[in-house]
Amino acid sequence: MSKRLILLGGAALAAVASLTLASVNPASAASGAPAAAGAPAPGKVANKLLRAWLAADRTAAAKAATPAAVNTIFTYAYRAPDRFGGCSGNVCRFVHTSVRVPGGLDGIAMVVTGSKVTKVYLSRHVVTPSKVAAHLLAAWKRGDRYSGLEVGSVGAVKTLFKVKYDPHGVTHYFQGCSKEPKGYSCAYSYDGGAMVMHVRGSKTTGYEVGSITYIAD
Repeated sequence: MSKRLILLGGAALAAVASLTLASVNPASAASGAPAAAGAPAPGKVANKLLRAWLAADRTAAAKAATPAAVNTIFTYAYRAPDRFGGCSGNVCRFVHTSVRVPGGLDGIAMVVTGSKVTKVYLSRHVVTPSKVAAHLLAAWKRGDRYSGLEVGSVGAVKTLFKVKYDPHGVTHYFQGCSKEPKGYSCAYSYDGGAMVMHVRGSKTTGYEVGSITYIAD
């Protein structure tokens, strides 16, 4: 697994204040309506928040985002993404090209509503395999792919989201995490079988769910 870099302070952000604005395809399609007529384009709003974050300017960030979104982006544990990944609907992404971070999100995604960023998704630095598994399961239950991509690979999220979670269906019972050759396996049992999340990484780099397999009774 490639080395991941964690920020030690806000000063490191200034080094990447200028982003490449070439667009890349998002890891998964975003749902959401385009900006309303007369409202700023989502990309402009998202870039405004990113620039405020890079400058460690919470006052400027508050003008571009809701309080919850501001608080979220200021918790980002890794060096700043170095490329604008474009917008799909009202979701705009900023991605890494030189640093490997956990999950398939590969950086930061912002949900733009009108003239403000209303939600921010981040590649997460989670140091416990069980918490990574729980985060991904919770994202699936909510039907939130971007939340899943915060801690799961594109492949793992695709596998899990093939079937929509049914709140009236089987109950998933956490069976714990155990070591396996390349990391950990975290299992959830249910009536008729089990789902196993294969977790990779370390406390230093952060963990991610790399793949998912199913076991039938």
